[in-house]
Amino acid sequence: MKYKKQKKQKFKNQLKVISKRWQLYALMLPAILYTALFAYKPMYGLLIAFQDFSVRKGVWGSDWVGLKHFERLFGSYWFPIAFRNTLEISCLDILIGFPLPIILALLLNELKRARFRKTVQTVSYAPHFISTVVMCGMITMFLSPSTGIINKLITALGFDAVYFMQEPSMFKWIYVLSGVWQGVGWSSIIYFAALSSVDPSLLEAADIDGATRLQKIWHINLPAILPTIVVMFILRCGQILSMGYEKVYLLQTDLNLFGSEIISTYVYKVGLEQSDFSFSTAVGLFNTVINCTLLLSANALSKKLTKTGLF
Repeated sequence: MKYKKQKKQKFKNQLKVISKRWQLYALMLPAILYTALFAYKPMYGLLIAFQDFSVRKGVWGSDWVGLKHFERLFGSYWFPIAFRNTLEISCLDILIGFPLPIILALLLNELKRARFRKTVQTVSYAPHFISTVVMCGMITMFLSPSTGIINKLITALGFDAVYFMQEPSMFKWIYVLSGVWQGVGWSSIIYFAALSSVDPSLLEAADIDGATRLQKIWHINLPAILPTIVVMFILRCGQILSMGYEKVYLLQTDLNLFGSEIISTYVYKVGLEQSDFSFSTAVGLFNTVINCTLLLSANALSKKLTKTGLF
């Protein structure tokens, strides 16, 4: 009886809080509805991975086949290739693309001339707004063996033209380096914003003690943005196998297929081009499970080493 009274009182207190701050809850409502409708509601579609899905029969009427599609996935010729390529490209992207925005933000923070700093920021941000289709067209033109500016420079130095887009081993470098050029400025915004919260008195004290710029960056600025770096790294680890298919698909050719086929393009070809929805859902579910595992592992490791994590 006492427990029920406490529960009722707690519920009344919660209603009072909501009634006092109803504007805040009203602002949250669109985000909650969006997440519920487009993130949680479609989850029942994961059942397709365990069925021979038929559009005519629907999700609840299709025949159940258990782990058939997962067995087919692990026995597929292309899946190990796609998995390896996805892992290699993502890890290379983290190795090169993750630290560069941090370095850029730290360098921009050291610029004293505001006009020059804003110019550099604008120039570095601009590539982010180039669409994927245009970006892929630019890459293809620049790397063309006959008219591309890169091969023009190579031949001018006395070397033979390189067929970049036809070499499977070069694809991951083309993808990662072009992605770094396009996104390094935009990705540095969050770190640059975090640097604005550094206490100026710490920097002044360091100047009085005779600290160099490098010492101030290493001992003051970098520790100040370390929690932000950790959170961004954890989120990036949770997306290792979630590469978008658009850019890869547009740069893909028959000659570089062994180096460019990734999980998302594999799912696209099987799911949409061949209309095998059950198999593509099984691939997507496997992909999601791996990403969740990596996210939880990275978060646990981060909390153990740095005492910082997402949750």
